[in-house]
Amino acid sequence: MGLALGLSLGLGIPLALIVGAILGYYFAMKYFKKQLRDNPPITEKQIRMMYQQMGRKPTEAQIKQIMNSFKRNSTK
Repeated sequence: MGLALGLSLGLGIPLALIVGAILGYYFAMKYFKKQLRDNPPITEKQIRMMYQQMGRKPTEAQIKQIMNSFKRNSTK
């Protein structure tokens, strides 16, 4: 009986650590992607400023296209 308990504890702890690491990674990535989707690293105002620095006046379609490409790339 003591040997079975020792083996179960010996396998249970590393197994719990591995499962915990996998679950932690999954939920951390899910949370990180949600944060990127809700708070993009670049805003429409910043895109407008970049175009102005290049001496161009961006259209709303160009700004939306750039924002959509950022969103598509951040979800991968």
